[in-house]
Amino acid sequence: MTKITLVRLAFAVALLGTWLGCGTAQATDTPYLYKVTLVQAAPGKLPELIDLYKARAAAISAAGDEAPLWMRHSQGDHWDLMILSPMSSYADFYKPERISKRQQAEKPMTAKIAENIAWQEDLFCFGPALADLRKAFGGGAFFHVEMFVALPGKFAELYKEREMENAYAKAIKEPENFIFVRDQGAAWDIFTIGVFRDLKHYAESADVTPKDAEAAAKAAGFEAPSQIGPYLRRFIREHHDTLAVAVK
Repeated sequence: MTKITLVRLAFAVALLGTWLGCGTAQATDTPYLYKVTLVQAAPGKLPELIDLYKARAAAISAAGDEAPLWMRHSQGDHWDLMILSPMSSYADFYKPERISKRQQAEKPMTAKIAENIAWQEDLFCFGPALADLRKAFGGGAFFHVEMFVALPGKFAELYKEREMENAYAKAIKEPENFIFVRDQGAAWDIFTIGVFRDLKHYAESADVTPKDAEAAAKAAGFEAPSQIGPYLRRFIREHHDTLAVAVK
């Protein structure tokens, strides 16, 4: 690991200690590192690509790496799969012995996977404790993913807005979002994942009474439920929404 990378890691952890201190759905005091891969399958190759990723996950798990968590696009952005590979830290993930074992384990699938991908994007980010994420994914089969590029100088305010939306969700008894913060890679500064049992669970927020929604929004720091979206847009240059489902 280079000196520059170590400095960036220390700086990111220091910032995250300030920003990520609220709630199990957001992050712990020691942020966990993930590699997030978005892939779009070559035309007609998605089922084959899913099978290859399943084989790869089994192989790297047997070799000692954490199994990835993943989901399949339902509607929204153009990617087909989001794969979250647990790393813990750069130092742990890139230990020479782990690199060697991982490369040997995934080698039979590497070329075939590449042949079945039309587009790929990678992001290294800090996020919630792996145990918390696995627990949520274990009980969920429907996901809402929001990805953001902040306006210049607005990152901290964007992160705070994500916290405010979590406070609102908690007040109306909806699942809070897991928050991930970019370290390096693709352009996304922050992305969040909401985990739900199914589509019906995701839609339950529509059943909240206007009075309760108003009270929850104001308690979270918003002027009103209708102002949550406009308030968010003060801080973002780009925003992609995706609904996704568990991979069977």
